[in-house]
Amino acid sequence: MSALLRVAETHPACHVLGPGSRFVVWVQGCGIGCRECVSPQWIPFEGGRDVPVAELAERVAREAADGLTISGGEPFAQAGALAELVARVRARRDLSVLAYTGYTIEHLRQHGSAAQRRLLAALDVLVDGPYLVGRQAAVRWRGSANQRIHLLTDRHAGLAAEPDESAGLQFEVAADATVRWLGVPPVAGLRPRLEEHLGLNAREAGS
Repeated sequence: MSALLRVAETHPACHVLGPGSRFVVWVQGCGIGCRECVSPQWIPFEGGRDVPVAELAERVAREAADGLTISGGEPFAQAGALAELVARVRARRDLSVLAYTGYTIEHLRQHGSAAQRRLLAALDVLVDGPYLVGRQAAVRWRGSANQRIHLLTDRHAGLAAEPDESAGLQFEVAADATVRWLGVPPVAGLRPRLEEHLGLNAREAGS
């Protein structure tokens, strides 16, 4: 029987959260609580919706272009279900997989559960570390300079030679005139600044 994953949001074609065009899954729930988190609505574990992993894997395998990015929330809080998701997707297609975590890779390797280590072993790229508002920086796929990109396989080896600069943001306007943005803001406080200065009814999808 397929496990259930508590999902906050998905997007089939994000260009700013990893190499290429990626299917992104944002999970619901995080116990780390970074100050000024870009997606505070995804911190409570009681939010989101339960989605069968098998159903989501079919969708990812069918719709993803270049890879899968897993963010949140805290992905490693649902490591078992996500490890199953990656395995089911890879049974269909050999997609690149990138995940975010507020933990460090050293913590996960030394103190992580068996499920967390399984998820870590399935990744091509890990972006690790908590968001620190005092170290906000315009760096690739991250919000603060303490966060690191780990290339765990050779799939994206060429990334190491590319400039470490912001990938920017992806904005979309829905039919009801609401605005959705994806990516990691290169400046602190993007959400309130958008709401205050542009009067947007913003549906945001952060890192």
